[in-house]
Parts: sequence; structure tokens; C-alpha cells
Amino acid sequence: MEVWLAGLLGWLALPKFGLGALFLVAFISATLLPMGSEPALLGLIKLNPDMLWPGIVVATLGNTLGGMLDWWMGYGTQKAVERWKHSRVHARALGWLERMGPKACLLAWLPLVGDPLCAVAGWLRLPFWPCAAYMAVGKFLRYLVMTGAALWAFPGFFS
Repeated sequence: MEVWLAGLLGWLALPKFGLGALFLVAFISATLLPMGSEPALLGLIKLNPDMLWPGIVVATLGNTLGGMLDWWMGYGTQKAVERWKHSRVHARALGWLERMGPKACLLAWLPLVGDPLCAVAGWLRLPFWPCAAYMAVGKFLRYLVMTGAALWAFPGFFS
């Protein structure tokens, strides 16, 4: 694990690859794969302190595009889920999403439920662009708060 982490941090340190790697990690982590992009963003900022804002923007963009992919996957798999349609939990969750509409995608930043939430929004055929906008706002605020908290909690680490 340490070798992998050292290799990733070395790759992120290269100006040529840093933002691209961050984008890729943020994109993949927004799909249904269990992965976090926060360590990659913090690693990039640690190794390149002048990349704070570009890093936050690129991570937001990659994570939002990954959420948009989740939306399209949900949109395309509506028929596959028909067999679970009659469960009580499913009915309550769908009722909540239908009441909230695209605004529910503000919660796309939440661990474990955020990415499936984007897929369900697509499955419900909620309007794509409003969902994408709410995803972007939620994910941007997550990266902003998380990075600000890390900079506040560990001020010497990033200098």
C-alpha cells in the first residue's frame, strides 16, 4: 500500500500529470466504484501548494462528470430495476426523490449514498442539466470545505 501511495503522490507531483491524475481519480471515485478522491486532492496540494484552486476546480469537474455518468447509467437501467419496484424501502426512497427533484442531487457528495443517488435520479428521468448543476454545487462545496478543514487542521503540512 505504501509503495502504491508513494507512486501516486510522485505522479501527482508532476505538473504534467497532477491535474489530469486528479481529474481521473475524481471521475472514477464518483462512479459506483469504492474510491475516494480527497486524498489525491490533498496530495496534489501538499506537493503543489499553488494548485489549490485549480485542484478544487478539477476535482469538482471530474467528480461531477462521474456523477453525470451515474445519472446516464441509471437512465439506461430503469427496466433492470423493475423487479425491486414494489419494496417499501424502494417506494419511500423514490417518493422522497420525486418530491425533492433535481435538488436531491445536492447530496451527491455524501459517502455511500451520493453516487447511487445520481444513478437513481437518472433512472427516475429527473431533468439532466438541473441534476448536473446541483451535483456540481454539492461536490464543489464538499471539496472546498474538506480542503479548508485540512488546511486549518494541519497548517504546517501544506507549506
